[in-house]
Amino acid sequence: MIKLIASDLDGTLLLNGSQKLARETCGLIEKLMDRGIIFVPASGRQYANMQRMFAPVADRLGFICENGCLSFFQGKMLHKDVMDRETGQELLHAIWEKEGAEILLSGVNTSYLMPKEESYLHRMRDIVKNNVTVVDDIFAVEEEYFKISVYEKAGVDASRSYWENRFGSRVQAVVSGLEWLDFTPKGVHKGRALRVLQEYLGIAPEECMAFGDNYNDKELLESVGFPVAMENAKPEIYAMCQNHTERVERTLRELLAGI
Repeated sequence: MIKLIASDLDGTLLLNGSQKLARETCGLIEKLMDRGIIFVPASGRQYANMQRMFAPVADRLGFICENGCLSFFQGKMLHKDVMDRETGQELLHAIWEKEGAEILLSGVNTSYLMPKEESYLHRMRDIVKNNVTVVDDIFAVEEEYFKISVYEKAGVDASRSYWENRFGSRVQAVVSGLEWLDFTPKGVHKGRALRVLQEYLGIAPEECMAFGDNYNDKELLESVGFPVAMENAKPEIYAMCQNHTERVERTLRELLAGI
């Protein structure tokens, strides 16, 4: 019996670059929760962003945020994984010095930006709709580091090996979209955060289902008994799952119908 469902957002619940849920999504989630099935959005996004997105049902959900650095259940923070400041400072300087790269420094309640281009600020504040704080000196931000991201408008595929070779021995580096590479403390990922929730709620991995499409969903999918990959998932992610779907909502409807 399924007791918990976790789902990635971008490329999974949010398709074709959408920044808002389908009209039916929160209604399906509410029906699942009324049957005792816990729903957990699991994303590289910030907590405040996800709360707004799921506003009609947010107070009943668990959340895995910032690619596993933070987890919440019904408004209570369950854990936070922190990166050492020396490594974080080196990352920030490397991103700042690279042409065409922008910094996203995650805080619990805001994203710190020192934008090189106004279009990047517009994207994060007005399109992605993050809480953002623009700072004059991002290296002086005092909040603890946990996730630091590089945004490259031209795409991160060409530079991925550079970032992994330079920092891969000290931090977790995962592709989180065409333009994004996320750095988190070593060993931190969505699967680790899901295990925190599983232990807190007393739910076994085999009682869980998860949906994903990208490399940052690998450990999440490995941490459940019923992993489901999107039809458009990266080949490695598609191959690791026996079950596939074009839309998460379709599978949720089937689950509610007893299929």
